[in-house]
Amino acid sequence: MFNLNELKKKNICIIGFMGSGKSIIGKDLSKYLNIKFYDTDKEIELKTKKSINKIFKEDGEKYFRDIEEKICIKLLGQDNCVISLGGGSIINKNIRKVIKKNSYSIYLQVKLINLMHRLKSSKKRPLLNKKDNKKELLEDLYNDRKKFYEDADFIVSNNNDKLQVLEKIKSKLNSYAN
Repeated sequence: MFNLNELKKKNICIIGFMGSGKSIIGKDLSKYLNIKFYDTDKEIELKTKKSINKIFKEDGEKYFRDIEEKICIKLLGQDNCVISLGGGSIINKNIRKVIKKNSYSIYLQVKLINLMHRLKSSKKRPLLNKKDNKKELLEDLYNDRKKFYEDADFIVSNNNDKLQVLEKIKSKLNSYAN
């Protein structure tokens, strides 16, 4: 069985664009590994007692990013857990440093066309509500973040079946077992 100590890492973090399946895959992976699961967006909502949308609307993106940094860095310091990071958290240099130091990172890679399909009717994504042309906005965000996502320890395509994705992740993690 996979052991984080073998990799000299504290935890596993799941990164990827909004709509890539980080929360679903992260939750299922934590059950498989029998370790705790954290979703940074959920933790932000618990701490602020506001939805992400409401935070963006009332306090602005900068305020959100400041809280996100504090919560992500705190969670990334935890041992033996799976952490699903918000899609934009990767743009923060301090968060990226802590990921590199503490976490085995898994990037859920999804084709842009699939992300557009998954997110087309989402009302819970404040960055998507900023512009009428969602396709252009998604492309810009995706292209800005892609280089950070691709720096992950393991990249897995999540365009189709989540069970296949989980099996690929489990197989990769088990390849590190002694």
